[in-house]
Amino acid sequence: MQDIIDRFISYVTIDTQSNPDSNTTPSTKKQWDLANLLVKELKGMGMNEVIIDENAYIMATLPSNMEKEVPTIGFISHFDTSPDFSGTNVNPQIITDYNGKDIVLNKASNIVLSPDYFEDLLLYKGQTLITTDGTTLLGADDKAGITEIMTAMEYLINHPEIKHGKIRVGFTPDEEIGLGAHQFNIEKFGADWAYTMDGSQVGELEYENFNAAAAKVTIKGKSVHPGYAKGKMVNAISIASEFMSLLPFGEVPEHTWRREGFFHIHHMKGEIEHVELEMIVRDHDMDRFEERKLVLHKITEQLNTKYGDYVTLEVTDQYFNMREKITPVFHIVEIAKEAMEATGIEPIIKPIRGGTDGSQLSFMGLPCPNIFAGGHNFHGKYEYIPVESMQKAVAVIVKICELVGSKK
Repeated sequence: MQDIIDRFISYVTIDTQSNPDSNTTPSTKKQWDLANLLVKELKGMGMNEVIIDENAYIMATLPSNMEKEVPTIGFISHFDTSPDFSGTNVNPQIITDYNGKDIVLNKASNIVLSPDYFEDLLLYKGQTLITTDGTTLLGADDKAGITEIMTAMEYLINHPEIKHGKIRVGFTPDEEIGLGAHQFNIEKFGADWAYTMDGSQVGELEYENFNAAAAKVTIKGKSVHPGYAKGKMVNAISIASEFMSLLPFGEVPEHTWRREGFFHIHHMKGEIEHVELEMIVRDHDMDRFEERKLVLHKITEQLNTKYGDYVTLEVTDQYFNMREKITPVFHIVEIAKEAMEATGIEPIIKPIRGGTDGSQLSFMGLPCPNIFAGGHNFHGKYEYIPVESMQKAVAVIVKICELVGSKK
């Protein structure tokens, strides 16, 4: 346990926030700090073919220790953290033997992690939790996944009696801004399939995710002195408000779950003469996904008919539901499920209400389901992770490697 704690803390205390406004890869120079450390550690533990390219994509190999040929599998995680909340000066707190009560993250600011609000905390009574200090995110998304992969590889190196085929490891930048897989070379990676270690609570096993699009609505207006504005002013703010009111009621993140899709306006700026709305569109079902995009076009057309051509809409597809690519090779999900059951974990198979590098990688030709990494409340000050969950993820990785080596 202490080795996992030490490794995890050494990673999360390195600031690796990505930047969606950057045009470089990685999007921030500070991601190189952890990337270079990982390369050094991979080489130090005895991994082969350790490389890092000009964009900070890392690959390494644990060679097969078997005579027969078995599939080459991979494990992938990302080392950037979300730009949604500060990742600077992360100061983890360790809570041993958690008692099921409130955890004071920051007394001065009265920031409390409470099971009254975050009920999942009660699943971990008696366990060791790592939390934030209430001023930053933690970075378990996805430095927990990196910790688990590194620890599992080290364990297999130190236990050669566990037979396995060739195993590939990949660590990527910029997943949090949707670019983690864009420059991932799957031919160089050379795996038959892989798993991203990027899920949340223990047992999560996911091979479905949202179909996703980004939309930008730009509204132009005409500013006229309000005392003489009748019949002349066109208030872009008012039109923006009307645009939002015409979206389907309740189909927003805070009122949907499971396979229910949504529209989510996450950024708005403007004034009378110019307003911009930025939103994301999500749905697991492809037909409903296309219908949602059509709704935006119809609203735009309706407002332009009413006011004149003041509204423009740009819709860009981002990624698609990887179920389409995973279903034909479903044995890779079954192997992960069997590994969990063999290590005493009840699989929780459910769709991801979000995206994953695995989605893009699957459509690029590398089928890639997602496995739990163990953290909760990602991208904010209430983020935490039980150390025991990381231990269980390590056990699942090792068992997957063993199972792939043992099957015909």
